[in-house]
Formats: sequence, structure tokens, C-alpha cells
Amino acid sequence: MNFQPPRLADRLLEWFVAPHRLETLQGDLHEEFAYQVGRIGKRQARWRYWRDVLGFIRPYVIKREESTYSNPALTTMLRNYFKIAYRNLVKNKVYSFINIAGLAAGMAVAMLIGLWIHDELSFNKYHQNYDRIVQVMQHQTFNGEVGTQRANPYPLGPELWSKYGSDGQAAGEGLFKYVVMSSWTNDHVLAYGNKKITKTGNFFEAQAPDMLTLHMRKGTRAGLKEINSIMLSESVANAFFGDTDPIGQLMKIDSKFDVKVTGVYEDLPYNSDFKELTFMAPWALFFNSTSWPEKLNNPWRANAFQTFAQLADHVGVQPDDIDKLSAQIKDVKLNRVNPAEARFKPEVFLHPMSQWHLYSEWKNGVNTGGRIQFVWLFGIIGVFVLLLACINFMNLSTARSEKRAKEVGIRKAVGSVRSQLIAQFFSESLLVVAVAFAVALLLVQFSLPVFNEVADKKLTILWSNPLFWGLGLSFSLLTGLIASSYPALYLSSFQPVKVLKGTFKVGRFAAIPRQVLVVVQFTVSVTLIIGTIIVFRQIQYAKDRPIGYSRDGLLTVPMTTPDMASHYNAIRSDVLRTGAVADMSESSNPPTYVAAVNNGYEWKGKDPSTEGNFATVSVSHDFGKSVGWQFKQGRDFSRAFSTDSSGIVLNETAVKFMGLKQPIGETVTCDGKPYTVVGVIKDMVMESPYQPVFRTVFMLDYGDANVFNIKLNPALSAREALSRIEPVFKKYSPSAPFDYKFVDEAYARKFGDEERIGRLSSFFAILAIFISCLGIFGLASFIAEQRTKEIGVRKVLGASVVNLWGLLSKDFVVLVVIAFFVATPLAYYALNSWLQKYEYRTEISWWIFAVSGAGALVVTLLTVSYQSIKAALMNPVKSLRSE
Repeated sequence: MNFQPPRLADRLLEWFVAPHRLETLQGDLHEEFAYQVGRIGKRQARWRYWRDVLGFIRPYVIKREESTYSNPALTTMLRNYFKIAYRNLVKNKVYSFINIAGLAAGMAVAMLIGLWIHDELSFNKYHQNYDRIVQVMQHQTFNGEVGTQRANPYPLGPELWSKYGSDGQAAGEGLFKYVVMSSWTNDHVLAYGNKKITKTGNFFEAQAPDMLTLHMRKGTRAGLKEINSIMLSESVANAFFGDTDPIGQLMKIDSKFDVKVTGVYEDLPYNSDFKELTFMAPWALFFNSTSWPEKLNNPWRANAFQTFAQLADHVGVQPDDIDKLSAQIKDVKLNRVNPAEARFKPEVFLHPMSQWHLYSEWKNGVNTGGRIQFVWLFGIIGVFVLLLACINFMNLSTARSEKRAKEVGIRKAVGSVRSQLIAQFFSESLLVVAVAFAVALLLVQFSLPVFNEVADKKLTILWSNPLFWGLGLSFSLLTGLIASSYPALYLSSFQPVKVLKGTFKVGRFAAIPRQVLVVVQFTVSVTLIIGTIIVFRQIQYAKDRPIGYSRDGLLTVPMTTPDMASHYNAIRSDVLRTGAVADMSESSNPPTYVAAVNNGYEWKGKDPSTEGNFATVSVSHDFGKSVGWQFKQGRDFSRAFSTDSSGIVLNETAVKFMGLKQPIGETVTCDGKPYTVVGVIKDMVMESPYQPVFRTVFMLDYGDANVFNIKLNPALSAREALSRIEPVFKKYSPSAPFDYKFVDEAYARKFGDEERIGRLSSFFAILAIFISCLGIFGLASFIAEQRTKEIGVRKVLGASVVNLWGLLSKDFVVLVVIAFFVATPLAYYALNSWLQKYEYRTEISWWIFAVSGAGALVVTLLTVSYQSIKAALMNPVKSLRSE
């Protein structure tokens, strides 16, 4: 019969019990086990043996034999360290709150900015071929300046494929796996039965779904190979069909194309340049339905479409590789255009998808960056805000540690070694940082909805991302170690005899590191304040710019169906008859952007070396009245003059460019057709409000219109006016929903990026000031506590409250003044460089710096005054009674 006790229980005894006692203890336990087996059975005896073993080893877990008091077990020691740390936090509630709140705020800001930067850097990575997709773009030279554009002529795609595509090339020689022509992402009316919804989409060649690696929910990526087909995003398919299978269902696009649903793909994420691609239709369906390509004498001249490509698998994707490929294809258009167009030196090049979002700006043919500047800006802000929080933590940790000199002395006197003291201080800092990290996660979770709205993002905490946790925990550990390094290493080196005899004194320069850190804090805060003011001034400066027309009550309605274009005169008559509209017109584009640029203009006295490149807008007779043109010379288009069909109106920038002294009546030719100048208007700001107005020509052409411009009757409310207008549009185009956009709202969106920068900067500036003030408050409280007896003596000798307030406040005022003089040149240099990218920009005035410095000073005085006045009002009897 086997009477062996559980082997694992014996192993536990061997681990915890000292060897000289183990043999005796095991013998007694084994004897007892054999006895219990005979009395109560083996199963019950084994349970009782485990109970006895655990009972014996419990004291050894807490303390190992007699040596416990001088060398405690690691777990017990750590538990005691954190218990002491917790008691210190509870005892010093104000300092604990300041430390945790400041550090949590800084961490939360860093997390938010980190999530924003992660989203920016991961833009377009949803597409599996992210590193191989490119957009074909071109440089053209006008008047010595190189312009860059995404628009290309429609034969460019087939030309690139025939010369450089994988098909028809020897293995490993083709440059492109796919070359895809595309229209522009625009609003279109989708209809299924009686349900009509306006959605944004594109017409692509059939390889586009494979190139973009769409995640198919139904159907396959080959859906666009049928000419009368459409592929829908999952949300659009649900909106139209609900639970019904959409595959094979018949729909209409713009009441013009009959199509069949051949695929449903997963909605593209918000951080994709194709996020608005809610449907895809075949390129051939769009291209074959238009007649204008046939009218072009030279199809290589019209830059009207987009061209995308995917590099062949054997082609490298490094920047140097892309540059080499661009050099190979750069003359593909130049070799096909006529001599007149060749003078513009068109140069085709490839722009990789990895740079679309962050490097989208060009100047004189050179990529000047783009949103990458915002990534750097907010990254720097995040680092500095986090630095402010760490400075607070380190300042208060070091300041409070000096009061613990006697504690260190006593602990060393009773036998604590230096390593134990170091571990104690480290554990206290790590506990604070751990609590702050947890609070920061909560702050981020609750603030993300507001932050997403301000930043125009859809961010979430990356709970499952190991990098997120690795960075967060690593930073927490590093912060705790750095903040506790001074008290841990410096205080643990004290001689207990000196400390306990009272002969220990902190060095006269001990406060200098804290003062330097306070200067750094307020340098950052003042810089952020100055930056916020200048960003908002730049936005307001551009908003106050005269735009040359009236946005009030002006709205645009896109011509989404052929019915709208063919019934313009009838629609206009009926709309005017409602009394809700002051005037109505049509044009080739809304007043908020230019859709076409033409370079075929000639005029008397033109320098042969000058390229006549003008924005060209086709309008109807009543366009000027609708938008409120402001004439400098001449007149508006009029139905009373039949010759106005060959008349044009110029903006003042165009007149200056042409050098026309008396422009009215001058003849200007466009593509060989003569036009007469009938009027000159003030510049209309149609593109960026931060850039000079481009020279623009307005000409009568009803056939080229794409949008209605409607001026509402100011005597009616917008809601009432729209309710009268909508039935008219429904009457003539029942298949299209009545979609409209107010021009003032469309114009306001031009300030979107800058306004987001301003709002985020102001948010971060407020947090930076808050964190800095928390630190100042804590230090002021500590200093007032240190100088309690001095204040009592001064009050006894006759010092007033004002005198004592000035005494305690002046040191902080000096530090803020120093920070102001450091921040001023730094802010001026950084912000002046930022403003240089805007040709229409505000000036940096001296008062901005003065207001920022004064504001920081006032906030500091208010923060310090509470502690200063509280200390000054204290009864000197209480502060001196211990002497």
C-alpha cells in the first residue's frame, strides 16, 4: 500500500523551510500522514497533509526564519513600500492631487495627440497595396513658374499601359500592374424604384477594385467589367435594399444610366483618401456617354481626369525607385502634344499613395509638404505639454523630499540600507504615475467624442495594440524613475548623525533646478498662448478679406440630372414667380471654386513669352445679379445686346496681367475665337482665401453649365423660401432630390484646417497653463509652509499683508518674466515661418506678445496669491509657539 504524501507539498516545504529544520519537519509530517491514512483514509489524509504544509510555510512566506527583520522577502518588502507610499499620498492630499491631476492631464494630452498622429501616419494603409499605388500627376510651366496638377488628359492612361504596362512586356519588364483612369468624386443621384439618394462616387476602370483591395461583402472585385454595372458600399446597399440581396438589382445613376448591382464592398475607413467613395461605376459607361471628347481637335490638351496606377510586383517602392520611374515616363505626354502645347513643358510623374495625405502641396514643381507640418506641430506640442506635467511632478517630488530628511535619518539609524531607501522612493513615484496613467485613460475615453468633433477624426483608444500599451507603460515607468531619482539618490546618501542633530542643511543652490524647470514651463505656456492668438488672427484676417461678391442668401443647386439642364429657362421663370428668389442663374462651377483653366488666350500687345493661362467660368446672363458682382468698369451681360454671346467679363487681376489700359471694347481671342471685353469686376475670391486671386475670364455659355446659383429673397426666411423653391425642382426633375448648399457655408469650409489648428492649439494652451498653474500652486504652498516661522517673525515686527504677499510672489514673477523673454523670440521665429506659406497673411504685432506675457503674469499672481495671502493672514502665535 502506497503511503507517500503529495510530492508537490514536499517541494513547497523544501522551497521555504531552512535546510537544518526541513528533515525533522518532513519526518514528523510523514509520520502523521501515515497515521491519518490508516484512520480516515488516503484521500482525506492527503487533504490534511496539504493543510498542515500550508500552515507551516505561511510564516515563511511573510518572513524567512529569524533573518526576516534584516532581509524581508521581496513580496512583503514591496507590499510595505507601496503601503507607505499610499499613506504618504493620503497624508498629503493637496500635493497628491496636484501631482496626479497634472500628470494625468499631460498624459491625456499626449495620448490624444499620439492617437491623432497615429491616424495621420496610417492614412490609406487600409489598402493592402498602399506602398505600390501611385497617382499620375504632371508639372507644366507657365511664365517661368511650374504648376502641378492631378488632372490629366483621357488618352494618358491607355498610353501608359501600352508602353509600360505588364501586358505585352517581357516578364519582369512592365512598370505597372494596373493603370486606371477615373473621373472625380462628385455627388450623383442614385435611384432604386421610388427611393432616390444623393451619394458621392466615381467612375473607374475595371481594375480599380483590385488596385484598392476592396473588402467585398457580396459579389466579387470583377464587378466593373460589365459596362452597365455598379458596385455599392455596404452602407449605401443597406440604405437602398435593407436585408434584401442587392446583387442583380437594377438602379439608375442621375436618371441617365441604367445599371445593375454587381458587388457590395465594406465601407472605406475615415482615414482613407477614398472615404467618400460610396459607389463605383465603370469608366466606359461615363466616357462613352459624353460627346465632348469628339469635339476636341487635340485630346491631349484637355486635363480633365485622374489617373491611378499600381506598380508591378518586381518594381521597388523606395523614394529613389519612384523617382527613377518618374524619369522614365516624364515625357509620355510631351511626345504626344502639338508644338503649341509643348511650350508648357508637360512633365508626367508619379506621386505615391504613402505621400498623398501628408505631402500634397507643391510650389514651383517642388513638393513643399502639407499636413506633415501639422503632425510635427502637434507632436512637438504633445511632447511639451507632457514635459510640463513631468516638470510639475519632479518639482513637487524634489521639494517635498527635503522635508523627509529626518525620516531618512531615522530609518538609516535603525538599520535601513541605502538600497531599501532608494526602492522606497521609487515605489512612491511609480504608484503616483500608475494612478495618473489610469486617470489619463479615463480622461481620454471621455474626451474622445469632443476631440473627434474638433479634429474631424474618428479616433478610438487602441486597446488591443501592443505598441500603445508598450509606449504608455514604458513612459510611466521612465517618468516614475526620473522623478524619483533626486530624492532616491540624493536623500538616501544623507548621514543620519547630521540629519538627526539638525546640522544638515539643503544647499543654497538646491532650488535652482526647480526654478529652471518653472521657466521652461512658462516658456512653453507663453509660446502656446502667442501661437493661438496669431493663428486666430490669421483666420480672422482672411475671413475679413473682401471677396468681391455677396454670399448672403446665396445658394447653389447642382445639376444632377439632364432634366435640370434642359429646363433651365422654365425652372428660372417658375422659381422667380414664387417670390422666394431675388434672382437665379447658372454657371460651370459654384462661386467657391474654379473648375477649368484655359491657356489659349491672346490679346493685343501680349508678350510672346507670356503664357495666357486663365481660369475660365461659363455663366448665364443673370450670373452677375445673382452673386452681386462689383463692377469697376463697363457693364454686366445683357439680353439687350445680342453681341454679348461673344463678350467676356474680366476680373481686375486679369486686366493687370494683360496690361490693358482701357480694357472695355478690347478684343481677346480664345482658341482663335474673338471675344470683346464688356466689363471689369473686382476680384472674386473663388479659391483659397489665403492666396492671391487668379486671373479669371467669365463668358456666356449655357451649354457648359453644371450648377444653379439662387439668390434668396431677403424678405423671407430661408426655410420658407426653400419650401417654395423645392416643388419647382421636383416638377421638372422628379427623379432627383432637391440638394442645395449655402455659399457662405461652403466658403467657411475653406478655413477648416486653420480653424481646427486654432481650436486644438487653444485647447492645448489652456491645458498647458492649467498644468503650469498646478505646479506653481504646489510650489507656492510648499514655500509658504517652509517660511511659516519667517512670516510669523515679520508680522510680529510689523510687516503688512501686502508686504508679505509681495515677498512670497516676487520670486515667481521673476521666473515668469524670464520665461516671457525666452518665449518671445522663439514664438516669433516659429510663427513667422508658419505665416510665410500664406501670401495673404496678417502681421505679427507687438501687442500680441505683451498681452500674452501680461496674461501669464496675471494667471501666475492669481495662482500664487491664494497661498501667499493665506500664509500672510496666519496668526503669528500659531507659527511661533514651538520656538
